[in-house]
Amino acid sequence: MQIRLITTPYWWDAAPPADAAPTEWQNSADVVIIGGGFTGFGAAIPLARAGLKVVIVEKDKIGAGASTRNGGITSGNLRHSYNQLSKKFGPEKAAKFYQEAHAARQDLISFITDEQIDCDLQLCGRFAGATQPRALAAMQSEADNLSKITGVVPVIYDKAGLAAHIDSDKYCGGVWRDDIGGIHPAKLLAGMHRVAVSAGAQIFTGVAVSSVRRIEAGADASFSLDTSKGQITAGHVITATNAYSDAAIPWLRRRLVPVISEMIATEELGENRVRSLMPSKSMYSESLQIGHYFRPSPDGKRILLGGRRMDSDPAIAAKRLRDGLVSILPDLADCAITHHWFGFVAFPFDQLPKLTVHDGVIYPAGYCGSGTVWARWLGQKAAQMVLGDVAGASSGNVGSADSVFADLPFRSMPFYSGEPWFLPLAMRFYAVQDKLANLRT
Repeated sequence: MQIRLITTPYWWDAAPPADAAPTEWQNSADVVIIGGGFTGFGAAIPLARAGLKVVIVEKDKIGAGASTRNGGITSGNLRHSYNQLSKKFGPEKAAKFYQEAHAARQDLISFITDEQIDCDLQLCGRFAGATQPRALAAMQSEADNLSKITGVVPVIYDKAGLAAHIDSDKYCGGVWRDDIGGIHPAKLLAGMHRVAVSAGAQIFTGVAVSSVRRIEAGADASFSLDTSKGQITAGHVITATNAYSDAAIPWLRRRLVPVISEMIATEELGENRVRSLMPSKSMYSESLQIGHYFRPSPDGKRILLGGRRMDSDPAIAAKRLRDGLVSILPDLADCAITHHWFGFVAFPFDQLPKLTVHDGVIYPAGYCGSGTVWARWLGQKAAQMVLGDVAGASSGNVGSADSVFADLPFRSMPFYSGEPWFLPLAMRFYAVQDKLANLRT
């Protein structure tokens, strides 16, 4: 039987996007945050709790963007290996990237627990499959470095040991780590929305920002924003739009490459069948440049799988993902797909997240597809930067604004305006690299 695909995220079945409660428009604020996703709420909560007047403007509904379109895997991945980072920045700074990633993952878990957010948090670990021996050797090297730097001790598996985690012949081995888990991203965002409102943040949905101008009209108003709702002045501005940055934010848009990431959800397979295919019920990934990430649904009855889009035709794109699923788990050749959706993730040109101040505006951005962890964390760091500038504000227990991502250059390239014309070529280049890698022994 042919099942018509649902083109909205599987996550929206339980927690659809929502409008903010109606409230009177504000002409001024201590802080205006542009964007109501993980980054925006990550910044808003500590700022509002510190007693500042915080206004969030979101041009769509809460939960319409990338925060509810992802796989819900708390990876906090870095696109570069420790050896690559060490070669570029030196071993001391390279270690700081790994230490901050570990801290960000742990902080997210603490936040969910402390705020009692029901978002199907699963501390289940993540298994990464290696498609060829060289990849497994690289994983071993990364595991050794991770253990030395953070104390997390990954477990290395050869092919004979894979059955503990996955029923698949695609991989020659893999790595399992216990510091990564899963969440329901739409439920997490809804919970952050609730916490932000309780803290006193004011949220406006369906409000688009058309311009941000720095002004010199006194100490209490250093920015003026034109919006579809009216003008608002603010002492500080945090731009939390990431891959959804439009022409109103040209400086950021020129420094990010938006990439389509898409996912499918299977029909209900039943808990027993899912468990037989994924015995540890972990989160999962692959060693490929353009590999897949996948996981059981929170109720354990479906399998969700995602990857980067390679084709502009949605039907072909959905088939490619389904074929990818079957290549990993051939027993699913007979299963139907119920959902197929996509969202945008953002890559800086150096493929490292950023926490940058330009002309007074704070930009946490560029999470490289790992925003489930990085977005909230760097939004929180942006808040701490504001609190450090506001006399008499209480920083609470947010911690330091220090971040290894705060002093990285945030470059663009000549003649780039935010439209990544080169992306199809780049994706095909990475795909060829994956094919060549799998031919090597």
